[in-house]
Amino acid sequence: MREDIHGPASLLFVIVIELYFDYTCPFAYLASMQVRARRIDVVWRPVLLGGIFKAQGTAQNLSEVLGPAKSAHNLDDMQRWARHHGNIPLRMPPKHPLRSVEALRATLATGIDPEVIAGFYRAYWVENVPISDRDVIRRVVSAAGHDADKALAAIETAAVKDDLKTRTDEAIARGVFGVPTWIVGGELYWGQDRLHFVLAAEQKKTLDVYWDFSSPFAYLASTQIAGLAARTGVKPAWHPVLLGGLFRSIGTTDVPLLSFPAPKQRHYMRDIERWAAHWRVPYRFPSRFPMRTVDALRTYLALPGDRRDAFRDAVMRAYWAEDRDIADRAVLGACIGDEAIARDVLARIDSDEVKAELRRSTDAAVARGVFGVPTFVVDGKDLYWGQDRLGLVEESLAT
Repeated sequence: MREDIHGPASLLFVIVIELYFDYTCPFAYLASMQVRARRIDVVWRPVLLGGIFKAQGTAQNLSEVLGPAKSAHNLDDMQRWARHHGNIPLRMPPKHPLRSVEALRATLATGIDPEVIAGFYRAYWVENVPISDRDVIRRVVSAAGHDADKALAAIETAAVKDDLKTRTDEAIARGVFGVPTWIVGGELYWGQDRLHFVLAAEQKKTLDVYWDFSSPFAYLASTQIAGLAARTGVKPAWHPVLLGGLFRSIGTTDVPLLSFPAPKQRHYMRDIERWAAHWRVPYRFPSRFPMRTVDALRTYLALPGDRRDAFRDAVMRAYWAEDRDIADRAVLGACIGDEAIARDVLARIDSDEVKAELRRSTDAAVARGVFGVPTFVVDGKDLYWGQDRLGLVEESLAT
């Protein structure tokens, strides 16, 4: 009965909107109507709101614990929002809240069909009929094209009952405290009036950054990504690439800079200095160039995820600003900072597992069409090469 939104990893990251709901909440009903009217693709998450309230010690009927003024305001507010969203029909059932558990089970039994969901919401908030009544369930389920007898039999089974309970427990574990609750990219939003936040989160673009320590332009780019991320809200995904391996795969000379004629080399060297001054970052062309970076890249991959950014920045700075030998494992250990972690990580960088991970990362870059670093890919499709294209990258992320 469970749908799983967590599929195999792919090159594209799809952001999913999850919507937790129960039929007894008028604001969840309004949220469902906005989803239908705007044709928003959501993963529907039915839960028993009473179970959530019980778990957190909240009154089952909130109107009974609100003061008269706030209770009256909530009723008015509900109708205001209904008018605001295009005069959505909305009537409070005289005996609200009505029992919804059987309707929720029927929703699960019919595969969480959006047409079934719409039918139960209409029955509750427009027709004001008891949605746990078997005749009402039969009508709603049949109208959506399902076998009513099969659904009515299923709602009495332990499998469907346990499914609803498990979903409710999982919602509580994720921090859901009421409905409608939206979860997008791990962020939780409560209320039908937060849909604009939900859509903004869902529309955030992705940024993949391909880099190696061996490139001065990758160094310059690395100093600017944090600011770009802060301005655009993107969370960069950093992909280390063994640049020499990539060049060999695509038939490019190992060190393109050294293959240029002397005038072009001089221009490039001066251009790097200009960009460093432009970005106001320290820079000194290293005395050891080209540099063997394979150990540094493996160390990056062997580190815990929460230590990678600081290590990457430290090694970039060590090589391109301080002229240190980043092929020296003692230097790499110093860039890690923590002696115990450094010992453990450096002991593992010659392992088959870490070596294979760097090969996979490099091969994936080749498959993506990367031919040099730094390379930026926005939304899995738009490729930009060079730190001097960061303005175009930011423009793409902002539009």
